[in-house]
Amino acid sequence: MSGDILLPEKKEVNQGAAADLQLNMEEPCELEPVSVRKRCQKECQVHLNAAEFEKNLPHVFSNKKKACQGDTADLNLNLGDSCDIGPENTRQRRQSAYQVRLNAAGFERDLPLPGHPCNGDELLYVNKIGNYSKALPHNHLGEVNLNAYQAYIETLTTGDPADFATIPLGGVVKLTNPQAAYAYEMAGPDSHHLGTVPPPAFSSAWEAGEMAEVYWQALTRDVPFTDYDTNPLTLAAASDLSGFSDFRGPKAGGLVTPGTLFRMDIPGDLVGPYVSQFLWKNIPYGATSITQRYQVPVAGVDYMTTYAEWLNIQNGLPPAAAIQYEGTPRYIRNGRDMGEYLHKDFSCEATLSACLILLGLGVNALAPTNPYLHSDTQVGFSTFGAPHILDFVIRVSRVALEAAWFQKFLVHRRLRPEEFGGSVQNRLTGAACYPINPELLNSQAVSEVFNKYGVYLLPQAYPEGCPTHPAYPSGHATYIGAGVTMLKAFFKESFVLPNPVVAGPDGLSLLPYEGPPLTVGGELNKLAVNIAMGRDFAGIHWRTDGSEGLKLGETVAIRILQDYRDTYNEDFIGFSFTKFDGTTIII
Repeated sequence: MSGDILLPEKKEVNQGAAADLQLNMEEPCELEPVSVRKRCQKECQVHLNAAEFEKNLPHVFSNKKKACQGDTADLNLNLGDSCDIGPENTRQRRQSAYQVRLNAAGFERDLPLPGHPCNGDELLYVNKIGNYSKALPHNHLGEVNLNAYQAYIETLTTGDPADFATIPLGGVVKLTNPQAAYAYEMAGPDSHHLGTVPPPAFSSAWEAGEMAEVYWQALTRDVPFTDYDTNPLTLAAASDLSGFSDFRGPKAGGLVTPGTLFRMDIPGDLVGPYVSQFLWKNIPYGATSITQRYQVPVAGVDYMTTYAEWLNIQNGLPPAAAIQYEGTPRYIRNGRDMGEYLHKDFSCEATLSACLILLGLGVNALAPTNPYLHSDTQVGFSTFGAPHILDFVIRVSRVALEAAWFQKFLVHRRLRPEEFGGSVQNRLTGAACYPINPELLNSQAVSEVFNKYGVYLLPQAYPEGCPTHPAYPSGHATYIGAGVTMLKAFFKESFVLPNPVVAGPDGLSLLPYEGPPLTVGGELNKLAVNIAMGRDFAGIHWRTDGSEGLKLGETVAIRILQDYRDTYNEDFIGFSFTKFDGTTIII
């Protein structure tokens, strides 16, 4: 742990977070109908309008005595002028509620404005090879029709709902919800008031290392996680990735190893099995329990391994095949299983499951800052109890997705790995001369793919390939980052999980895990990495889509917790938990 960040005042939190990004407001890349500064002012006005609306509503009962007597006549109660009790009367409470909303709006408005820099590829390449364009019309090289791309950019710039109907599409597949990038939120940060660092550039060694990793994840989809130490493919992957000059995954002794392969360097992820306990343990669900065995695809079947199929998908045509499933549900045991879990999941599924598992562990698993842990007369419920925790874990997902969608559509428009794979195909077959870093072109990863499939395309786990929205940051990573952060705020990170398990190589059973203790905090972080990197196994995301998405989601959760910090009546010292970078934050 590198240190504690004490956050007694909201403003200090954001200044620290903004400083970490080192963003330059002088070089924004975002496409917006209004500037970032005007957007922040408008967001504040949205909050103020809601606060004013609530404040100016008439009292529910103009004659409280008459209303209360009417509602409770059967109880024969002797009522005074008002039925409610408490430290404030209705009028005072209304003003206090207004002030809480006013303070939150002012806090968000006055935070430093982030810059929105990008990697510059959109301006650098006239043919837009460095940017996402799936579902628009393309030529035989998979290069986007420039008139269609310009119409797309102009629509994103105006934000006019009517303009979105004029975007030219190449087939029947539609773009996924670009207008979410403009939505405002009533709690937590505005999506435009959050920043990310630029992703790797198209021709960089950094991008080459990330693409090689995704090739290897495709090649090793069917290797059980328990066999990573001995399987020739995972050993080759670790060796090959170690040779890239700018590969930024975790290493041991300066090298990628089977123990660091496809993981992240965040607390807990390098300890124990690859898969988090929260994806294996039974989920308490009301009066029943859910066993985490899932339908999984048959091994060895990949998609988009012919150029014609790849080009059709880029143009927005439906896939010609469907996934073939095994007949027996299995525990997640390899990359293909993980990718399919993330093909069918809903936005808060993994964090909701983890939350239910944690609630089932009892009060000893709650965060030590919970104000009811040492009460002799009360327990938490609507505040600091199960309904409170479940609500925050679920609600944060949508806010996180809006933050991701702003970055995806209005700032970066980063291409997907499957699109990059088409460029590798055209470069190595001589159809085009794209500036792809030679470290990738000369890698074992590319050779292995060609030897197996006869093409340089990136084999996909899903027949349709990636979704129809840009890559950076990953939506899955952003909402799991937010959800896991919420869970760490409410549960005790040092709590050791009882009876840890590991899935057998065939995924049919769970075996006892023997190794270092697995803690709540570490396994929640591992869950975040599983969800973020699991989409990479399917071929639809890059490493930095996941790592930066986790950071963005974490910031979303922190800002929501800040906005709610002053709404509680309890004697509450604040939320305290460990961030993904290992530092401790206190809200």
